[in-house]
Amino acid sequence: MNEFLDFINTRRSIRKYKQGEISEEQIKQILEAGMQAPSARNQQPWHFIVVKDKEIIEKIIEAHPNASMAKQASFGILVCGDLNLETAEGMWIQDCSAATQNILLAVHALNLGAVWTGVYPREERMEGFKKLFDLSENIIPFSFIPIGYPDEKSSKADRFKKERIHYDKW
Repeated sequence: MNEFLDFINTRRSIRKYKQGEISEEQIKQILEAGMQAPSARNQQPWHFIVVKDKEIIEKIIEAHPNASMAKQASFGILVCGDLNLETAEGMWIQDCSAATQNILLAVHALNLGAVWTGVYPREERMEGFKKLFDLSENIIPFSFIPIGYPDEKSSKADRFKKERIHYDKW
């Protein structure tokens, strides 16, 4: 199989991390990958908050019960959509999704681990992040991604489902 396709097929959500410092250069590479994502009308309606402070991580876990693994991670990235940068209404969701996926792939390329924890559209989670980071009304918290050195192995999963493919009709 093509090396790149194999790379995509081996990326997995990692929820257990070993201690270790991730360099500023690696963080920059991860963020650059996020910013290379496609976006509607090239609007790039995203902002990224890099979270390293363990006290803030503890507060994130209070706001997002499914993000408890962030406690072990080296850092996290909060991906946010900026409605003031939106030129194609409603497309910020797809744009931030693409940025989040690019971040996950960059993390995998750096032999690190990450997991996408959804924030949007859960009102209680969004409100918790808005309060924690004092976000203005136009900034919508979209996803939080804990990142670190993997402390678990996951194997390639076969997710191909032929029955979900349709050609020219349903």
